[in-house]
Amino acid sequence: MSKHCGYRRVAFNFALSSFKVGLDADEWRTEQEIRKEFNAVKYDKFDWCKELSQNASKNAIRDLGDAVTRWRKGQNRFPVYKNRSGKCSYQADNGEGTVEVHKKRINLPKIGWVRMREELRYSGEITKVIVSKHNDTWFVSVTVRRLDSDNYKHQPTLFDDRQPIGIDVGINTLATCSNGDIYDNPRPLKRFERKLARANRRLSRRQKGSQNWYKAKKLLSGVHDRIANIRSDAHHQATVRIVRKASAIGIETLNISGMLKNRKIAKALSDAALGGFLTKLKYKADRRGIPITQADRFFASSKTCSNCGDKKADLDLSERTYHCSECGFECDRDVNAAYNLCPA
Repeated sequence: MSKHCGYRRVAFNFALSSFKVGLDADEWRTEQEIRKEFNAVKYDKFDWCKELSQNASKNAIRDLGDAVTRWRKGQNRFPVYKNRSGKCSYQADNGEGTVEVHKKRINLPKIGWVRMREELRYSGEITKVIVSKHNDTWFVSVTVRRLDSDNYKHQPTLFDDRQPIGIDVGINTLATCSNGDIYDNPRPLKRFERKLARANRRLSRRQKGSQNWYKAKKLLSGVHDRIANIRSDAHHQATVRIVRKASAIGIETLNISGMLKNRKIAKALSDAALGGFLTKLKYKADRRGIPITQADRFFASSKTCSNCGDKKADLDLSERTYHCSECGFECDRDVNAAYNLCPA
């Protein structure tokens, strides 16, 4: 699989060089012309590619064609060369059903049957297979065209007590719901901060490019991977439980970029990754046909009393309990905000 990723990188860089030569000569070389040029010389220049699947090179040249098309339309920058330290991945299929999946096994061209950690969750026509490497772990992303995709948005839920739910997200608790559910923020960056600092120091003391440097880099990558996995797992666990209980969802509109300018909470805010949490919540609710109401950015959900509607002029972050001076209502600050965000 590493060889296929290298073959994909070589083919992409060859195609990019050929395209640049054409531009210098005022010639727009198409994807088909570049592929013919590469096929004519690949066995002479890269004789080691005979044992590899040609889908890797074909899809790499097609990816360059797509990148050039987007660049011509002004959608992205001009493509750059791929190096060894970049993302290690390749597309294994040719779009004609060359990849088979059977339970916990996948048959990759020129590689054979490879065991997987879990079964493919959806049945249908396999349209795209991407094999990638992340932190010395191999992943396969399988795109499936489902025959019953229209019914996917209306899956049965595991809970019968569905009701409108308002959600207040924060740093102390990841999400506080109006139905009383509270989802804790694991704060993985804070937990692994000392280990991350040690791994960074270890890498900085190694000579770049040496074997010990690569070992230290792998160790640092593993710490970052662990932090990201803990955060992602907490987000997925919370969002799945929320959408299974909700008939409608109300959330707040966060100015994440503006909040990150506050140096006192920037690190804790980045550790919580509230933007990613709300993104996961939105697409999971959309799959189940659950409407989401997003409050105005300047709606003061924390300052407004959920009982009488009175709005406080000022509310410090240290005040964790909301006290209404008009009606005497009293509850947790985050619960009060969640009640205000709950759709009618």
